Amino acid sequence: MKSQSIIATDQSASSISKSKHPQAWSSEKINIGLSACLAGHEVRYNGGHAQSRLCLNVLSEHFNYKTFCPEVAAGFSTPRPTMRLTGNPDKPKLSFTNDDSVDLTDQLIGGFKDKLSQFEELDGYILMKNSPSCGLERIKVYQENGYPHETRVQGLFASALQKRYPLMPIEEEGRLHDAKLFENFVLRVYAYHHFRTEVLAAPSLNHLIAFHSSYKYVLMAHSQRAYKNLGRLLGNGKKHEINSLVDEYFHLFMGALSTPASKKSHTNALLHILGYLRKSVPSQARQNIVDVIIKYNKGVLPLITPLTLLKHYLDQHGSEYIRSQRYLAPYPESLGLANQL
Repeated sequence: MKSQSIIATDQSASSISKSKHPQAWSSEKINIGLSACLAGHEVRYNGGHAQSRLCLNVLSEHFNYKTFCPEVAAGFSTPRPTMRLTGNPDKPKLSFTNDDSVDLTDQLIGGFKDKLSQFEELDGYILMKNSPSCGLERIKVYQENGYPHETRVQGLFASALQKRYPLMPIEEEGRLHDAKLFENFVLRVYAYHHFRTEVLAAPSLNHLIAFHSSYKYVLMAHSQRAYKNLGRLLGNGKKHEINSLVDEYFHLFMGALSTPASKKSHTNALLHILGYLRKSVPSQARQNIVDVIIKYNKGVLPLITPLTLLKHYLDQHGSEYIRSQRYLAPYPESLGLANQL
């Protein structure tokens, strides 16, 4: 596993080679951020770490990590007293758990605010859960009586990171042990990377249309409404200034991918793709594919089964357009994510 130091210079963003066939993946890795404790760095309050096997043994085959610990960057010692958020949930204060009178908020923020620009070339970020700095959600804010408010918040660093990069895929490591959330995070990381390298690197209407075309069925599987809205947006693309068009598209696109696709919507996408084989594959073979898709929809088979069957026929009989659809391979097959859906 390749990991950068806790405060390090960004590596240049890796780029997946554009290919007519999405199955042909580059060996280059994508750069994402990672809480340093998850990488095995001994930076936690107790002097230990929270090493993640998922990050180090699985995702490290495809991702390079930029590790960062906001507490260490702020100059807090390791080990150190535990800390928590207190006061008003709308503007929580960081303090030591055993001494609410000491306000540590400015020290923590001062440690990371000038580092946020270092994450500009990242395509995702994995954070440590339950941390008053890195927790992405459900962080407790304590009242003067020692009891937490009902309202839960984000950690201070997580909140600043998401405000600075609102479209970047950001997730807690703990939630990635859910198969649907894991698949959705990885899909969004690759989609974000593709948009940055294929559209933002050289904004043009042609590049935006080519990107949209390749992600047609990914969008359809996540949100029919978003797919139609984005299509209409591009249909009127010449009426918009390119940078504002790209910005609006990117917001709508990442929003559409923000929740996992359902079995029903995957089934719809699969059946639409099957339509491209209507004239080239015998009806009995197509009916066999339909039967497999229905079994997937009923939860009898995983998504990988109809996908593999479709790709088999598309490789032989499909057009260049349909074979270039990223829905067929939105991320490296070796991750095995569709096996769990």
